Amino acid sequence: MKHRLLTCAMVLTALLLTAAPASAEAAFFPVRTYGGQFVDVPAREWYYDNVKALYELGLTSGQDQTHFSPASSMTAAEAMAMAARLRSLHDWADAEAGPAQYSPGGAWYSPYTAYLGALSVVDGDFLRDPERDITRAELAHVLARTLPESIFQEEDHRRRSANDQVLAASMANLRYLPDLTEDTPYLEDILWLYRWGIAAGSDERGAFLPNQPVSRSEAAALMTRLVYGELRRDLPWTYEDAYSAQGLSMQHLVRSDSSFYSAPSAGDRTQIEADIARMLSRGERRISLRYPPNTLNQKGVTELLGAFLSAARLHVEQTYNSVQCSFTPATGELVVDFSSSLYGADKLDHYRTAAMEAAARVHDEMWRSGAITPETSDYDIARLYYTWICEHCRFDYDCGDDSMSHSGWRVFYEGLAVCDGYTAAYNLLLKLEGIDCATVSTPDHIWTVAELDGTTYHIDTTWGDMTTGGIDYKYFAMSEKEALGRF
Repeated sequence: MKHRLLTCAMVLTALLLTAAPASAEAAFFPVRTYGGQFVDVPAREWYYDNVKALYELGLTSGQDQTHFSPASSMTAAEAMAMAARLRSLHDWADAEAGPAQYSPGGAWYSPYTAYLGALSVVDGDFLRDPERDITRAELAHVLARTLPESIFQEEDHRRRSANDQVLAASMANLRYLPDLTEDTPYLEDILWLYRWGIAAGSDERGAFLPNQPVSRSEAAALMTRLVYGELRRDLPWTYEDAYSAQGLSMQHLVRSDSSFYSAPSAGDRTQIEADIARMLSRGERRISLRYPPNTLNQKGVTELLGAFLSAARLHVEQTYNSVQCSFTPATGELVVDFSSSLYGADKLDHYRTAAMEAAARVHDEMWRSGAITPETSDYDIARLYYTWICEHCRFDYDCGDDSMSHSGWRVFYEGLAVCDGYTAAYNLLLKLEGIDCATVSTPDHIWTVAELDGTTYHIDTTWGDMTTGGIDYKYFAMSEKEALGRF
């Protein structure tokens, strides 16, 4: 249970705050004039207006009289002091009146954190080590709770309505907000900043970088956009941009935390899968490893290659089904290269790109037609694409080992496939929707395993399409027991 930062004295003071005299409209007038005091804030810089506004509101006086230190990281204590002054401006039309009601004893920031604690803006868990650098997600948590939504005007509500639609599509797909997931700390507070035009991301994809420290210039921008409507921003991409998969590449389909293990054992599935995910997410085909000198031998290397190939085949849509290596026993160096038996290295990128472009067209038409919206469940999305695959492909009974029917490419361009082609195309479509999926293999067959709305299902588009008389949905959303019990 979280412990609120409240004492009896704080409770009494919080009751007094309800009678504060200031109105929201009158609270945010400048209290002093900025005359270029900070020599490290040139007028040409993007954050100049934000730092100027921050100073004129009395929310900061810089790190000293002549320096704001825009590139320096902001501490949690500094962020909470600014937020407390801002809330005090709203409640009292005075940046220090609210915090001043608390004892100045202890650290310099104690009155500010006590004021925010009394208002339930922050709590005891958040107040651990206030002198640490605050992360961008933590700052979002503070800012989203500092002021009431009554500060927003009609134009802000128009912006929110437009941004809401864009955000919903962005969270459902891969193109924008790439570093925000359900596990991101303070996710709802971060989205609150985007919704009201206070945040718009740090790059062309709208990345928020939630776990990184926030610079003082970035904090100034976010805080002053919270105050002044004219500084707020519409999201720089549209609903159509947000749902479109055009221009995405295979590497965008793979999530990786960039973990790399330089000497995994053949039996360490976790480390090997992490190395494969890192390679694929970087758009690469090679993994360079280093083991202790004189520990590699042909048998051990063969086992490693088999383990790496099995891990790569979990991402069947990536088309890598062949592996080779070079190794030097004396140094322990092992270089693993991935390729496809279906086409030469000179054609690999061509077919991967073509499959991705075709899948993106199918994906975009699902959204454009309204068959898929931000409200559509993962389960329903997966069923829609199951139907699409079965309606647009037929089984290739004449397939050879080197046939393109083993690829997702042939599903999209010629409507012909065997099980790994069906599964590759299906998984590609699911991953474009941000649905986690992989493959299950037996010596003779391969199919999809996917997490839909928090539940793991087995899905076999191949068998679903091979039944005479139409699509057989009993092979959609099977349990593991049902899937494995067929063999």
